[in-house]
Amino acid sequence: MIKIRAFSPEYHDIKGDKHMKPESAAPDASHLEEGNIADEAPEYEDGVPCPTLSDVRYDKHERHTLDFWKAESDIPTPLVFVIHGLGWTGGSKERLSRFADCEALLEAGISVVAINYRLMKHSRDVVPPVRAPLHDAARALKFVRSKADEWNIDKARVGAAGGSAGACSSLWLAYHDDLADSKSEDVVERESSRLWCAAVQGPQTTLDPAQMKEWTPNSRYGGHAFGKENFAQFLADRESILPWLAEYSPYALVSADDPPVCLFYNAPPAIGQEQKDPTHTANFGVKLQERCIELGVQCEVIYPGSSDAGHETPTDYLIATLKR
Repeated sequence: MIKIRAFSPEYHDIKGDKHMKPESAAPDASHLEEGNIADEAPEYEDGVPCPTLSDVRYDKHERHTLDFWKAESDIPTPLVFVIHGLGWTGGSKERLSRFADCEALLEAGISVVAINYRLMKHSRDVVPPVRAPLHDAARALKFVRSKADEWNIDKARVGAAGGSAGACSSLWLAYHDDLADSKSEDVVERESSRLWCAAVQGPQTTLDPAQMKEWTPNSRYGGHAFGKENFAQFLADRESILPWLAEYSPYALVSADDPPVCLFYNAPPAIGQEQKDPTHTANFGVKLQERCIELGVQCEVIYPGSSDAGHETPTDYLIATLKR
C-alpha cells in the first residue's frame, strides 16, 4: 500500500516528505494579493542540518539568495534543487523540509540547494509577472552549475523538488528548452538550465485557464501570474495571452527529449468534476501524464489508489533517479 503525504491544499507547500498540516485553499487570485499572506520568519525546521553555505547571492535582487548543503564525497555529487511554494506570493527557502528530506539526501551522497526568488509583489514591472520567479529559478540553477568545481557537483545530475508554485516552476525548468547562452559575457548565463529529473508535490501542470476549466470546472488559480485580477478575467482574456501560455505553461512545453518526472497528489483525480482543492488536484497530474505518454516521456503520478507505486516520497524518487 502506498503511503501518501497529506498535502496542504494550497501547497502553501506540503508539510514535508514526512508529515503535513492542512491549510486553507486559495479561492482565487484575490487570496494571493500582497498582504494576505505574511512572510514567514526565515528559520529552518528542526532536523534540517545547518547549510554549508548560507544566503549565497546568485543575482542582484534581495531575494536572489540560496543555501547550499555539500554532501561528503570524493567525486562530484548529484544535486537536488529545491524551489519553495506559496503561490509565487510568499514563502522562503527555509520551507525546504516540506519538499525534500535534506538529511536523507546528504546521507545518500546528494548535495542540496534551496532558493529564494522574486515574488509577485516584486514583479509588477515584469511582463508577465510569472516570468520573474521562473527565470529566477533558471538563473539560480545556472549559478549553481557555475560553482560545480568549487562545490563538487555533477552538473548533469540535477533534480528539482518543490510544491505547488515551486512544483510548477520545477516542471517549467524540466520542460523548457535550454536557456544557456553560450555567447554571453556572463559566465553564469553560459550554463545549462536543464534538469535530470523532478519530483514534486501538488503541481499545476498547466497555466492555461481553458484547460484548467475543462479538467476541473471549479478552477480558480493562475490569473495573478499573468497580471489578471481573478480567474474570470484570466479566462476572458485568454486569447490575448496565448503566446505567454505557450512560453510559461509546463504542459505546452513538453517534448520527447524531456527528463522524467514524478508528481505526488493528496487525492485521486476526477476529470471534469469539481474538486475540493482545484488548485492541487490530481487532474493536473493525469492530464500531463497522458500528454507525456503520447510523447514517450516518463511521468509518474502518485495519489491514493494509483498504480504508480514505485516511490513513497519525492526524496525516494530523487535518490533512486539521481543515483541510478
